[in-house]
Amino acid sequence: MLTKAFIPYKGYYSTPFCRWQGAMANENAITLGAKTAARWMAEKKWEPKSFDYLVFGNTIGQLHQFYSTPWAASLMGCGGITGLTVSQACTTGTTCIFQAATFIETGMAANAFVLTTDRTSNGPHTIWPNPNGPGGEVISENWLMDNFNSDPNVGLRMVETAENVAKEEGFTKEECDRLALRRYEQYRMALADDRAFQKRYMFGAEIQVSRKKTILVEEDEGIMPTTAEGLAKLRPLIPDGVLSFGAQTHPADGNASIVVTTRENADRLSADAAIPIQVISYGYAREKKGYMAAAPVPAARMALEKAELAIGDIKVIKTHNPFVVNDLNFAKKMGIDADGFNNYGSSMIYGHPQGSTATRLIVEGIEETVMEGGGYFLWTGCAAGDCGAAMVLKIG
Repeated sequence: MLTKAFIPYKGYYSTPFCRWQGAMANENAITLGAKTAARWMAEKKWEPKSFDYLVFGNTIGQLHQFYSTPWAASLMGCGGITGLTVSQACTTGTTCIFQAATFIETGMAANAFVLTTDRTSNGPHTIWPNPNGPGGEVISENWLMDNFNSDPNVGLRMVETAENVAKEEGFTKEECDRLALRRYEQYRMALADDRAFQKRYMFGAEIQVSRKKTILVEEDEGIMPTTAEGLAKLRPLIPDGVLSFGAQTHPADGNASIVVTTRENADRLSADAAIPIQVISYGYAREKKGYMAAAPVPAARMALEKAELAIGDIKVIKTHNPFVVNDLNFAKKMGIDADGFNNYGSSMIYGHPQGSTATRLIVEGIEETVMEGGGYFLWTGCAAGDCGAAMVLKIG
C-alpha cells in the first residue's frame, strides 16, 4: 500500500480523442503531447521547471522516439530533467502513474509529471534486415495492425481472445449488444448540459493544419451513434462469435497528463486542497494464453488486496473495455452490476489511443468520485499479451 503519493485536484487533463485518420492524424504524438502539456501548465500559471521527473508513456513509435522522454521534457519547458519511458500497450497510463508514485514514495522525486500520448493514425511501417532470407528480403511489420491481428505468443487476433472469454462464460450476442448500448448511453451522460462533465477535465489540442492555420480540437471526434436496432443488424466479426464492430473500441489519437506529487505539493497545486487524491495501490496480472479480456479481474483483485479493500468498498469503477465482453466478465466474476460502472464514458465508445487511454479513464473516475462525495475509486483494464493492470485511489 502506498502512503505518500498524491494527485492535486484538477492536476490533470485529457485532450479529446479523435478516431484514427481524423484531426490528429498527421501530428507527431510526442510533440503534440508535450506542447499540449506546456499550454496547459501556462494556463495554470505553473512553472514547468518545478517538476523534477517525467514519466512518458506511448506505444506506437513516432519520429525521434529514441529521444522520447528527454525530448518531451525539453518541449514542455521542464529544463534538464530526465525520467523514463513506459510502453505497456493498453495499461500504459496506469503503469506510468504507478511508476511516478513509487518515485514519490521512495523520495526519488518530489513533483512528477506523467505525460501519456499516442497516435494510431499513420503508424510506422518498420523493416529489419534479413541477410539470410531469400535475396536478402527484409522482415517488415505494420506496427499497429499486424499486432492487433496477431499476438505472437498465441497467434490470435485480439478480438479472438475476447471471443474465447465469451465462449467460456456463455455470453450471448444479445447480452453484448445490450451492454454496448448502455455504454453509449453512459457516454452521452458526459455530453449533457453542454458537455458539463467533460469540461471538468478536458483540454483542447492545438493542431497545425498548415503553415498559417491552426485549429483547436475541443470535442471527441468520430463517435458512432448507437441504437439497439443498429447493433442487432451488425454481424459478429468471427463466425459463431458474439462481438460485432458495435461492441468493441476503435483506434484513436490523443493525449492525457496527470501530476503525481507529495501531499504538501498536492495541497499547494490543488484547485481545492480539501479534496485530497491519494494513490493507494496497483495490481497486475497475466491470464492464460488467449484470454486477454479476462485479465482485468485478477489485476483488480490484486489492487484491492494491496489496498485492504473489498469490491463493495469501491464508490466508482472505470475499466478499459476494448470489447464489451471485458465488462460482462468483470461484472460476473466480481459480483456487481455491469450497468453500474463506466459512467460518463469508456474507451469502447470514445476510442483507444493506447498510451493515454487509462490516463483519461482515471481522470474521469476522479471527477465522478468527487461528484459522488468522495470515496475509493478503482480502475482496471487489459493489455496485449493477456495482461492486465489496476489501480485504487482514495479521493476526498
